[in-house]
Amino acid sequence: MGNQDLPGVLVSGFEGPCCICEDHVGDLQKHFNLITMQEFLENKTQFGPKIQAVYIWGGKPAVDLELLQSLPSLKIIASSGAGLDHLDRKLIASFGVKVANTPHAVSSPTADLGMALLLAAARRLVEGYRLAISPDTENFPTNFMGQEVTGATLGIIGMGNIGYKIAQRAKAFEMKILYHNRKCRKLEEEKAVGATYCERLDDLLQQSDFVMLAVSLTPQTQRLIGRRELRLMKPTAILVNIGRGLLVDQDALMEALETGVIKAAALDVTYPEPLPRDHPLLKLKNIILTPHIGSATHQARRQTMENMVESILASLNGLPIPNEVLLK
Repeated sequence: MGNQDLPGVLVSGFEGPCCICEDHVGDLQKHFNLITMQEFLENKTQFGPKIQAVYIWGGKPAVDLELLQSLPSLKIIASSGAGLDHLDRKLIASFGVKVANTPHAVSSPTADLGMALLLAAARRLVEGYRLAISPDTENFPTNFMGQEVTGATLGIIGMGNIGYKIAQRAKAFEMKILYHNRKCRKLEEEKAVGATYCERLDDLLQQSDFVMLAVSLTPQTQRLIGRRELRLMKPTAILVNIGRGLLVDQDALMEALETGVIKAAALDVTYPEPLPRDHPLLKLKNIILTPHIGSATHQARRQTMENMVESILASLNGLPIPNEVLLK
């Protein structure tokens, strides 16, 4: 328990894989009385009325009907990152509670990771590393080759903050950039990165050497890439997913990788996370998996925390919320 005179903010906890960042606790306690989920559950009557904000870090604490009904003073839910698929925004809005996220804090590091995965998959870096350190390696084969990135065609699905920053980075690799989005970017934005809009997703899939998923997960985008879409891609194509695991039909992807429908994949996100340790995707050589680390840099996480604090304080003081997410 912190300073009782400060606004109460519900957090997941201070220990465990989904706890708030240890380095941020001191900064948060300057502004808020941090109440852990365990403390709240042990004494809802005492803590419920004191909690004015929920601070979601790594998807925790989970917000459901029961929690919302237990927090009569709740004004805002601040969630780290850009994705909001873990929140029932209509339900939250029905309680008169605001929602804020941190899209700008995570866009650059996530775009960096997208390009890192693209490069690693194209040049088979993980396979090469294993070959280089294997005790059985006596010679490096001259025919261990990957895919060229410079001059290749990159298809970006989802041209929001992250997608556009990927395009900026891809331009430096002299890539031809296609994109599919709900709507076109402004002409000057397209020209700045040399991007061409594909109204039909099929056109992007058929032309791209690399397909990058940077789109939000919604009911409309769930399993956006399935068996049919994978078969439209080139047999030399590489799929990169930095969005959400459910954007891809994983069974169809596994089949496509095993049978040569596409060349390789690189995923920062899966469903579930982590995958069961006996999942067949973990046994494939032509896939790279990372543990959902798109925004996992010290700098981005600190900016995320600061953005969340700013949004919470604005809400509690009746000011415009900088990163408020409006229900459409």
